[in-house]
Amino acid sequence: MARVTRDDVAKLAGTSTAVVSYVINNGPRPVAPATRERVLAAIAQLGYRPNSVAQAMASRRTNLIGMVVPDARQPFFAELSHAVERVASERGKLVLIGNSDYTGERELHYIRAFLGMRVSGLILVSQGPSESAAEEFRAHGDARVVLLHRAPQPGGERDDAAVVTDDIGGAEQATRHLLGHGHPYVACFGGPVASPAPGDPVVDHIEGWARALRGAGIPTEGRLLDAPFDRYGAYRFAVDLLRSPQRPPALFCSTDDQAVGVLRAAREVGLRVPEDLAVAGFDDIAEAAFTDPPLTTVATDRDAMARTAVDLVLDDSLLVPGSDTPRVRRFPSRLVVRRSCGCGD
Repeated sequence: MARVTRDDVAKLAGTSTAVVSYVINNGPRPVAPATRERVLAAIAQLGYRPNSVAQAMASRRTNLIGMVVPDARQPFFAELSHAVERVASERGKLVLIGNSDYTGERELHYIRAFLGMRVSGLILVSQGPSESAAEEFRAHGDARVVLLHRAPQPGGERDDAAVVTDDIGGAEQATRHLLGHGHPYVACFGGPVASPAPGDPVVDHIEGWARALRGAGIPTEGRLLDAPFDRYGAYRFAVDLLRSPQRPPALFCSTDDQAVGVLRAAREVGLRVPEDLAVAGFDDIAEAAFTDPPLTTVATDRDAMARTAVDLVLDDSLLVPGSDTPRVRRFPSRLVVRRSCGCGD
């Protein structure tokens, strides 16, 4: 059976192949509603399928968006990736996802691979793109790159676009809330951040925690703990901590995944939450409402952030030096109070 072509669609719809192309690609020129309906009806009747490879070769850009996350097994990054994928689908794009495993080498591997595939844009959930990554961006001058969940380095060489939340303010609010329950201090599960720098979400969570303690006249020395980010590592770390004489009365975790591990460890060593140990997290993953007890945490608007990241990564004005497009979009965070902090239902 002969392959249906764009010419066949144009002939049946009574229009030109250029108009068929405009309908399929949503531009670059507008098409009258009645004409668009005739083209779409012809496509449906003939069963036409656009040749995406040919389209990519013609436009030098595919319908793909590359996304690099530290670890898609962690619920926060899984939920964030799903939100990006859903929005991209609405825009007719597919998302390729790579896991960096918190290493610059693997992040660079995916950056090179995705840019080599001529993706429409690249969304990075990164601990900070390396100089090698910056060289790749420069080599692909038309690459549109958006940092998600991390602010760009102040005074950096690249004019990075970014979508971020108020990490410092959210962490400070959660820590103050724990202190408001009368605890003498709040310890912090930070994380194994290899190269801490402003803009890293965990670094900002730590800064928010520290500000809350300093504001209350409480020292932070010895109370910042480099716990693993994932729940399994955090659980093992917390078991040892909660069995020691240095057990804190309250704990702010930089991620909800850490907090889930802490809740499991507390149950194992015989501590009651929140009576013996108050706990708060950050991210408000879906699971946070179903832990025992339900977890007090800081929520971010992941859906809005994902939508903004996709809009930015497909915005050609980002490639124009000095354009008026706002390059950093900030979203507020908010405290979600549940029972793990000591509040009632």
